[in-house]
Amino acid sequence: QVQLVESGGGLVQAGGSLRLSCVASGITFSIYDMYWYRQTPGKQRESVAGITRSGRTNYADSVKGRFTISRDNVKRTLYLQMNSLKPEDTAVYYCNASSPISGYWGQGTQVTVSS
Repeated sequence: QVQLVESGGGLVQAGGSLRLSCVASGITFSIYDMYWYRQTPGKQRESVAGITRSGRTNYADSVKGRFTISRDNVKRTLYLQMNSLKPEDTAVYYCNASSPISGYWGQGTQVTVSS
């Protein structure tokens, strides 16, 4: 059974930091491209950052310079270091694992940034 379990969300003041984690089980983690998405009520889920199986990264313009995505293939864990948080970063953050033939989602973790 495939599971992606996110953690690390919470309530933080603007300007603060959080680190999200996503632990994968039931998949060969190292062969998947991994992504962080976020979603707020009434809006579509949007891509925040991605890291390929070879380690190449990409970021949404809104988080460039503030967020850093990384992965530890030994621990089967994806990370998102979020610094200089803004109220507009408030959302449920989801972990995604993608390959050419399959894709999986975690259950999400809430991040709330107060002004």
